[in-house]
Amino acid sequence: MKKIDQRLKRLTETDLCQAEVAEEYRKQLLQLAEEVADPKKAKKNSKFFKALADEKRIKIIKLLTAKEEMCICELMICLDMTQPNLSHHIQILENVGLIKRTKKGKWVYCSIANERQVENLTKLNLL
Repeated sequence: MKKIDQRLKRLTETDLCQAEVAEEYRKQLLQLAEEVADPKKAKKNSKFFKALADEKRIKIIKLLTAKEEMCICELMICLDMTQPNLSHHIQILENVGLIKRTKKGKWVYCSIANERQVENLTKLNLL
């Protein structure tokens, strides 16, 4: 922490920084971090993007976007995956609110839980 404080003091002594007092500027920076980089929201966003950081999960979302609702066995065939492996990926997508599961008798169907969110991801060319 001492090195950071020393660097901040050196920064405030240059013409590059508008702040004059290092300690006041430090407080302003901490306030900014609290307002802009909320840790809870950052963690939630991190989980969301981690869920999208897998090729199989992207394919699951794209398939469900194209067909609205699919049985687990249909997804297994499309993706050439075992049921336990597919269930793992579906659980991750379900935990971040992208897809939902519905049981119909003995069969489990998946569908997009948040159409608007998926549309926005598609507009951003992330899907």
